[in-house]
Amino acid sequence: MATTRYAALLRGINVGGSRKVPMAELRALVDGLGHDGVRTHLQSGQAVFTAAHGDEESLAAELSAAIERHFGFAVDVIVRDHAYLKGIVDACPFPAGELEPKQLHVTYFSAPVTPERFAEIDQQACLPEEFRLGDRALYLYAPNGLGRSGLAEHLARPRINKGVVATSRNWNTVRRLVELTED
Repeated sequence: MATTRYAALLRGINVGGSRKVPMAELRALVDGLGHDGVRTHLQSGQAVFTAAHGDEESLAAELSAAIERHFGFAVDVIVRDHAYLKGIVDACPFPAGELEPKQLHVTYFSAPVTPERFAEIDQQACLPEEFRLGDRALYLYAPNGLGRSGLAEHLARPRINKGVVATSRNWNTVRRLVELTED
C-alpha cells in the first residue's frame, strides 16, 4: 500500500494564551486517526505524518474535525504533501540563500489565488517589501521582519483572504517541513 508524507499546518493556535493545542496531544490525536510517523515541529502548529489514504483536502477536514471534537474549538488546517512543500522551496522567487530567514515568509492558501485578489495593494508604496504569488502560496520578503511589515498587514486583511484559509510560516519552518516530510 502506497503511503505519502504530509505536513499539517494549523492556523492561529498557541498564540496569545488562547486556543492552546499542546503538541503531545496533537501527536496523539493524529496518531489516533490512523496515521504513522507522527511528529510535530515547534509550538506554532505543524504536524508531520504518513497517510495511506485520503488527499490533502480530506486529511485537512479530518484533522480539523478531530481537533474541534478534542479541544472544543475550531482550527483551520491546511495539509500539503512533501512534493508540494519541496516545490514551494524550489520555486522561491527571492534569493532565499542570501536572506535571513526572518526576512522571508510563505503564506499557504487552501486554494489557488489570483493576482486580482491583491490588486488593491500598492506594492510600490510598500518597497522594499515585496510579495510574489506561487502555487497556492504567497512569498513575502520583509527585510525588517514580519512584525514590522506594513505589507504583511495589508496581506492579512479579511477581504484579501476571503474564501480561503491562509497561514504563514517563516523560511526556517518552510525548509524544515520539507526535511521532515522526506520519505
